[in-house]
Amino acid sequence: MIASAYLAAAGFEAELAEELRRSGRAVSAWHGRLALSPDGPGPAAWALDVWSDPRELPAPSVKASADALRAMQRNWAGYTVAHHRRSALIAERLPPVRARPLAFPEAPPASHLGAWTLLAADRLLASPTKTSPFVNGEVAFIEDREGPPSRAYLKLWEALTRLGRHPGPGERCLDLGASPGGWTWALARLGALVEAVDKAPLDPRVAAMPGVSVRAESAFALDPTKEAAVDWLFSDVICYPARLLALVRRWIAAGAARNLVCTVKFQGATDHDVVAQFAAIEGAVLFHGAHNKHELTFARLAA
Repeated sequence: MIASAYLAAAGFEAELAEELRRSGRAVSAWHGRLALSPDGPGPAAWALDVWSDPRELPAPSVKASADALRAMQRNWAGYTVAHHRRSALIAERLPPVRARPLAFPEAPPASHLGAWTLLAADRLLASPTKTSPFVNGEVAFIEDREGPPSRAYLKLWEALTRLGRHPGPGERCLDLGASPGGWTWALARLGALVEAVDKAPLDPRVAAMPGVSVRAESAFALDPTKEAAVDWLFSDVICYPARLLALVRRWIAAGAARNLVCTVKFQGATDHDVVAQFAAIEGAVLFHGAHNKHELTFARLAA
């Protein structure tokens, strides 16, 4: 019996497997990047998407497969591992789901979306509910290839889209480890007031944007008890996870940031113990986005 399924990003199957093992959820089999579990669904930071109600169905023909899916609901996204031609023919009989790129800060799709895959030529796995509104958990954006100095802004866009919140005009933001300025650029575009903190220089075009001020300091040298409170604290700084955890705890203890969004970056092996400590913070949200590399996004938002 398959009671839940977890879709990992390419190359991060081992991280997901270890997370599930530590949480006491078994993996009975892998179907491509999809971990099939006999245990009920639960949170999984390393999963792009969680299939929360998977059902195994006979698939004697293309028509029967499509009819079975349409009998459950209208909108479906397919995940194809094998049987590509048969999967394509089934998809052709379903209402089209167009995964068009979002124009940030556009909201994610509100329509209900299920997920399906062919486990075998004659066996279908379909989950009418899943955690992500995006096809296979992957959000795409209309990119800006001229303004930002790096593509790091995409993972911030994804984080804010998934969180359903973003800074508004005039809100005060602190961007730690800001150089070369991808996140500062994205925040300033929203009309926020951004203090960019980094010993390395900011891209001059970003530094000149309205609402941006630059502090040539170390992010770790700031004392949150002596800083003016901010609406948002952001960090994409490169450091060991334990050091970032200590920084986050200091800012939370000082009550100096209403909202926090940080990238937890791993050098070498994934530090699952530190991840568990991030997850234990009250109000914590942890996820691996489609635009993340070997890292997780940590967030803690004000109620």
